[in-house]
Amino acid sequence: MDNTTLSLLVLAHPAESQLKMLEQLPEGTTIAVGESIEAFERVAPAADAILVWSGTRALLQQLWPIAPRARWVHSRAAGLDGVLFPELIESPVPLTNGSGVFSRSLGEFVAAAALYFAKDFRRMIRNQAAGRWEQFDVEEVYGKTMGIVGYGDIGRAAAERGKALGMRVIALRRRPEKSQGDGLIDEVFGPDRLLDLMSESDYVVAAAPLTPETKGLIGVEAIASMKSTGVLMNVGRGPVIDEAALIAALIEKRIRGAALDVFEKEPLPEGHAYFGLENVLLSPHCADHTPTWLEDAMQFFIDNFERFRKGEPLKNVVEKRLGY
Repeated sequence: MDNTTLSLLVLAHPAESQLKMLEQLPEGTTIAVGESIEAFERVAPAADAILVWSGTRALLQQLWPIAPRARWVHSRAAGLDGVLFPELIESPVPLTNGSGVFSRSLGEFVAAAALYFAKDFRRMIRNQAAGRWEQFDVEEVYGKTMGIVGYGDIGRAAAERGKALGMRVIALRRRPEKSQGDGLIDEVFGPDRLLDLMSESDYVVAAAPLTPETKGLIGVEAIASMKSTGVLMNVGRGPVIDEAALIAALIEKRIRGAALDVFEKEPLPEGHAYFGLENVLLSPHCADHTPTWLEDAMQFFIDNFERFRKGEPLKNVVEKRLGY
């Protein structure tokens, strides 16, 4: 495939600055960029690859029937719930994603959130603002248990940082045998042991993808099984946690708190309960927005494009039927 001129469709607004990085692609690569089906109607029949940068699933689904030669689809995002549709799932065309590009920063958010609650930073900030000198005891995270629900790349990044802080790390994943011998995990559970993980953990990290099986996975029963001193974090997908169940537990102080980067509905509507809860650390889905996060995501695609051009194995090929 090396000497073949390739055609790429990019679902994005043409003014997005990271698109200039596509100039790194081999000379002769045909690139079409747009946010509507009209932008692609002429070139789609000859397209070899599709990059879903900021475009929608609806646009990709419209495009799919008129791009019969496409042999690869890449999604900038790690989560696939906004990309997959039946025809893509059933096709033999490989789908890759941005998994791993954003994991380091999300792992740091998890570590920061654990320390935020252990050291009661909110109380420190409140006292400072009030000009109040008030000493109080703080906790260590050393020796505490971090339980990770969904042990993919983000979960592993959280585990690395938890271990560095001296925490015991346990994890739940669909195929626990894949983590045998993983030095970051003290114990790995299968999906039937969610309540065990929730009850053992001081800090629960939801890092699972959104699939029919994981929607609402952490619900009333799972939250009820947490320690009263437990903290629930979400750096995966919002709907994995039953929002109503979590809000009730937070209001009633049945758990210590929550640190959330993703939500059932984004942006959160004005007046949402989370805004008024002092036991919530709220990040507006930007815990991975480092100064170069978009450039890193584009560079990952460009590197993968070179593998595609050479006929080499692609990185981050997902299991479309599983949704991750």
